[in-house]
Amino acid sequence: AYGKALAANGQFEPALDAVRRAQTPEYPDWKLVSAEAAILDQMGQKDEARQDYRKALELKPNEPSVLSNLGMSYVLEGDLRTAETYMRSAAQQPSADSRVRQNLALVVGLQGRFDEAEKIASQELSPEQAQANVAYLRQMLAQQNAWSQLKDQDKNKAKVATN
Repeated sequence: AYGKALAANGQFEPALDAVRRAQTPEYPDWKLVSAEAAILDQMGQKDEARQDYRKALELKPNEPSVLSNLGMSYVLEGDLRTAETYMRSAAQQPSADSRVRQNLALVVGLQGRFDEAEKIASQELSPEQAQANVAYLRQMLAQQNAWSQLKDQDKNKAKVATN
């Protein structure tokens, strides 16, 4: 808990130290291994984080929270297809919670499959809330696309100016 609190405040090195000190090498705790992975992910150490997520899955196979966090690791890198694979696996587990299914809806929506994302989201939320979430995601992606277009226009203007 202390390590997670430190990480939530952006104190990643002390958080990592706290989680590692709490771990018992002879009897590793999958929750601590997963927490370490999440902290490493936040520090940008993707490879090490994913190794730890996989270690946590060896200790607790098919744990939805670990599968979902591993999927989110791929989201942060922009690999939405791989992320979706892990998210779907997480969502199919009997002990999956709402957060896991909402993460799946997010990944599906980020790929532009809005109707499917809304259907997934509506398993947990009211139809109105699911629709509002997907509308917000559409708006966010449209805004991102608009910024990309502006950036491309600026690059083209710069090329014309230098030629």
